[in-house]
Amino acid sequence: MAWGQYRSSVWCPDNGDGTYTNPVINADYSDPDVCVGASGTDFYLTASSFNCVPGLPILHSKDLVNWKIIGHALKELTPHEEFDKASHGNGVWAPSIRYHNGEYYIYWGDPDYGIYMVKTKDPAGEWDKPVLVVAGQGMIDSTPLWDDDGRCYLVNGWAGSRSGMKSMLSVRELSADGTRAITNPVMVYDGGNENRTVEGPKFYKHDGWYWIMAPAGGVPTGWQLAMRSKSPFGPYECKTVMAQGKTDINGPHQGGWIRTAQGEDWFMNFQDKGPYGRVVHLNPVNWVKGWPVMGVAKKGALCGEPVTTYKKPNVGKTYPIENPVESDEFNSVEFGKQWQWHANYQQYFGQTTPYGYYRMYTHRLSEKYVNLWEAPNLLLQKTPADAFTATAKINFAAKQEGQFGGLIMMGRSYSALVVKKVGEVFQLQQLICNKADGNKPETVKVLAELKPTSKDKVNYDPAIYIDIYLRLTVKEGAKMTFAYSKDGKKFTDVGEEFQMREGKWIGAKFGFLAEEPAGKGVRGYMDIDWIRVTK
Repeated sequence: MAWGQYRSSVWCPDNGDGTYTNPVINADYSDPDVCVGASGTDFYLTASSFNCVPGLPILHSKDLVNWKIIGHALKELTPHEEFDKASHGNGVWAPSIRYHNGEYYIYWGDPDYGIYMVKTKDPAGEWDKPVLVVAGQGMIDSTPLWDDDGRCYLVNGWAGSRSGMKSMLSVRELSADGTRAITNPVMVYDGGNENRTVEGPKFYKHDGWYWIMAPAGGVPTGWQLAMRSKSPFGPYECKTVMAQGKTDINGPHQGGWIRTAQGEDWFMNFQDKGPYGRVVHLNPVNWVKGWPVMGVAKKGALCGEPVTTYKKPNVGKTYPIENPVESDEFNSVEFGKQWQWHANYQQYFGQTTPYGYYRMYTHRLSEKYVNLWEAPNLLLQKTPADAFTATAKINFAAKQEGQFGGLIMMGRSYSALVVKKVGEVFQLQQLICNKADGNKPETVKVLAELKPTSKDKVNYDPAIYIDIYLRLTVKEGAKMTFAYSKDGKKFTDVGEEFQMREGKWIGAKFGFLAEEPAGKGVRGYMDIDWIRVTK
């Protein structure tokens, strides 16, 4: 897909009449944070990426409703011994993005290694290598605040799984350049039982007050808090400023507050939708009695409820409709920005080409293979809607027994539709694994036997090839089915319906796999001509 304006056929939040419908990004951009750019009229968003690479996606918008993926801030994760393999759920947790003194900064907590920072002058360009700001376990969800006098403070939450501490927030001072801690942490808030699981704090200064805005109550069920103090180190008074109320939008919380050049206030937050992940909502913010009430509320109330359809932000003009890219024609040597691997990219996973396809090589599975939870070379993207169809055209070249490739919907449970070399033919198979994260074995259902489209006529690395179209269809309720075609016109439904399931801290993701059994031999490969996402 050539880069430029892209309109999704499966989810578009801009209603074209001056209103929008949530979610403004119907994809798993969990723990979103936003900032206003140098111009005052550009908005940038990043989100958690955990073990997926490239990490720290960067999205751009002019109106907070229409968003475009413009890049990633993180090319790889370290240490390599951890992230060259599929380290599910680890890595980049809840980041924050800020513009300060001519540069853009992103801070995040890796629960096993500490708080990191990257920065750049151009959010769509190259970002500097990460700096380890505070080393240690358990620190997550970090946000900097540069004060009026140039001093820098950092707030963070705590992962109970690593530190044994949770439901509390800490503040410490950093060096003015934001690269290292210069004071010990101060516990500024303990959520206790009333605001259990307080985490994901964002740090601001407004109207003479220091503000920490943070979710509490758990990912699918929680609410949004706002806290204020006259000192960055507290004490803080706290109020609940958004909750589900009578709406059908569960857990409306954790995100970023933003003010437009026209003086409007908005909050971008997530909603947990199970297998679809945590999707991004936009809610108005009104200041009532000095507190930021998010969503809509009765007159004088300090706690709002999230909106579904609402008037678009006033940003001074109307901008064209644009949505994050999903489909890919693989016509460019630039790697599509919607794609991520399940571990650090290795050049033998696959490579772009100037020939109109992406070449993906088979990855050798381990001797102890149980299921694809171990596979680092899954080429995946986020689900873009509650219901959609993804159709791909591929050519698979098998050079040794057992090599296979195709389409997959990956999560804690997964299902894949693959072609596999068995003797001198291909088998069309459905792979199903329930509780892949629990080391449960996958089941294999043979759906059809397919003759090769062609064979090598020489004995040097002989291979058999197949041209095939593979399709997955997702319907409401996260139920998925497969189909295939030899000509791209007549599709045959195959296999059994699969109930999608989220991954570890991420939504289910769909895309491509190319694998082979343990042993020695020449890699096979899959040339992906295109994938098109439609209704």
